Amino acid sequence: MAILPVLACFALLPGARAVSPAPDGCFPNFTTAEGCDALNSLTIGAGNTGLGWRSLFLDSTGSFNTGVGAGALILNNGSSNTAVGAAALLLNTTGSNNTAVGTDTLVFNDSGAANTATGYFALMNDTTGGSNTAIGSEALTANTSGN
Repeated sequence: MAILPVLACFALLPGARAVSPAPDGCFPNFTTAEGCDALNSLTIGAGNTGLGWRSLFLDSTGSFNTGVGAGALILNNGSSNTAVGAAALLLNTTGSNNTAVGTDTLVFNDSGAANTATGYFALMNDTTGGSNTAIGSEALTANTSGN
């Protein structure tokens, strides 16, 4: 008789409730998404991973991207980008082969390619520049289009 109250408690736990889709994170085309609206618009892109609120939100055709953190790569349709941190590569639309690690890294990048930024606000204002490397907090924040 003591077992029934215990079982009733487990039935009320949030994890015991059914959700749709199931939180397995596995989607077609070798894609993984977890978080509110992560990879919301994906149609033909493959090999993407979106973890966090609206990470890779508008990505429909980009492939092999990784966005971890709230808003990471939110506007992206480029390919082979890695963004780790809230708002990393936030405004990237067509830029490819970029790596951004840290809050607001490469946040204004639009079409710049082959950039690497590590650290809070690193390469923050870069919009079209390519092949830049910025390491450290606020490194190259004034760079907008240089290569």
